[in-house]
Amino acid sequence: MSAPVFLPPTSYDYVTVHKVQGEEITQASDVLAAEEPLEIRVGYGPSGQREHRTLSITMRTPGHDFELAAGFLLTEGIIRNRQELQGVIYCPDVEKEEERENVVRAELAPTAAVDLPRLERHFYTSSSCGVCGKTSIDAVHAAACPVLPTQGPYVDPAVIHQLPERQRAAQALFEQTGGLHAAALFSPEGELLLLREDVGRHNALDKVIGAALLQEMLPLHNSVLLVSGRASFELVQKAAVAGIPVLTAVGAPSSLAVAAAKNFGMTLCGFVRQGRYNVYCHEWRLNATITSDGAAASDSHTLAS
Repeated sequence: MSAPVFLPPTSYDYVTVHKVQGEEITQASDVLAAEEPLEIRVGYGPSGQREHRTLSITMRTPGHDFELAAGFLLTEGIIRNRQELQGVIYCPDVEKEEERENVVRAELAPTAAVDLPRLERHFYTSSSCGVCGKTSIDAVHAAACPVLPTQGPYVDPAVIHQLPERQRAAQALFEQTGGLHAAALFSPEGELLLLREDVGRHNALDKVIGAALLQEMLPLHNSVLLVSGRASFELVQKAAVAGIPVLTAVGAPSSLAVAAAKNFGMTLCGFVRQGRYNVYCHEWRLNATITSDGAAASDSHTLAS
């Protein structure tokens, strides 16, 4: 199991609430997950001719901000690997005190090939919907997603049942606030490798992918991802960029998420809870679904304990 996650004080806040139970009203203290804007700036160009610009503003839970920026740069196709990212820092030259540690600057390597039209899109993301405006799988192919492995990894179906409990046990901030999403990376045997929490589903996944990028773990071909909410097209796309072959979700997938997963060769499971889950595509990675001739048993089915 991974080490406990350190929670910076800025990740949560205390408020006074009035609790109503029947006709009884009492005053108490409550803990809320923090949500603040993070501005991601990027520096690029050859030495002596560097340019800097704002790339994105996203609403996030403070903490693991450098990982969030690194993961965002990778999953949005700004960088292709760890070597193209020199580093990420908090900007020291902010104009207002409230911007301190809410503005980061990612410095790209002088040799990194920068797609200026992509930079000029001036992304705006929110914690609820992620990056908007992607309407086709063709747009994702343009980002050069890595090819997912066609030989495994193979996962025991029973392992999938265990993932939500293992994820929840490691969610230190959710335990305090009850108001956060999580993305957790596991080995095929169910060992927790990385977990990050955030008010935004997409931010939580970018933090996990950013942590893996900074630790030079990519591509994540021998891994299983669990997300706490539904499986959207954007989450499938981000997982594909990181090379994750198995994506599982506590909630439902969208139709475009299933279509994208099929196209990428990704195993997609939804409704992973209460001893059940649906497998929507590429179920051949689940050991029990392989027939004697090695073919997948079906294209979509439900597995119950």
